[in-house]
Amino acid sequence: MTSNEVLAMYENIAALSSRMAVAAREGDWDGLARLETQCALQSSAAKSGVPPLEGAARKRKVDLLKQIMANDRAVRDITEPWMGQLDRALSPAH
Repeated sequence: MTSNEVLAMYENIAALSSRMAVAAREGDWDGLARLETQCALQSSAAKSGVPPLEGAARKRKVDLLKQIMANDRAVRDITEPWMGQLDRALSPAH
């Protein structure tokens, strides 16, 4: 994987994670699930390892990772309370 391919992968993941945050804010759970699948497919390339980047490319990768993490937090801030409510609703009463 070249450095351009690495950056393209992270750009795609960042764009998908941004769309995921929008879907979560809008309550589009089906859209969120589809985007989550696409994001997982994109990120699977990183599991085999990516070459180290230097200079501006490394800085861009770090910036993209920060965006991805912020988008992930935005999605979790919306979905975790909802999942907690769902868990409580489905739990047998004590």
